[in-house]
Amino acid sequence: MQSFYEERFEREMGCTEADWLRWLPDAIGDHFWKLQENAAGVRIGDGALGLTWRTGEPRVIALMRMPRLLVRFRFAGLDEAQRHAFMKRFDLYMQRGGG
Repeated sequence: MQSFYEERFEREMGCTEADWLRWLPDAIGDHFWKLQENAAGVRIGDGALGLTWRTGEPRVIALMRMPRLLVRFRFAGLDEAQRHAFMKRFDLYMQRGGG
């Protein structure tokens, strides 16, 4: 999790689009959202978040192949504290890994 989130940024997610779409509702929480092809719009109070994504070439490390999803985040009408509050939950739900 970051301490600051720009109004616009990009991320490389180590997942398939199917994984992303399965995790997205829980990461968004109670906010109203609308799914479109390779995009989603999320209402956050009086502001919004636009998400767009595309599948990237898999990352290959030796014999391992990891899927990549390239995601763009675009906030509008939200201040730094509101962006941070939303992304704190979002990042916790999207976090994957082992212990």
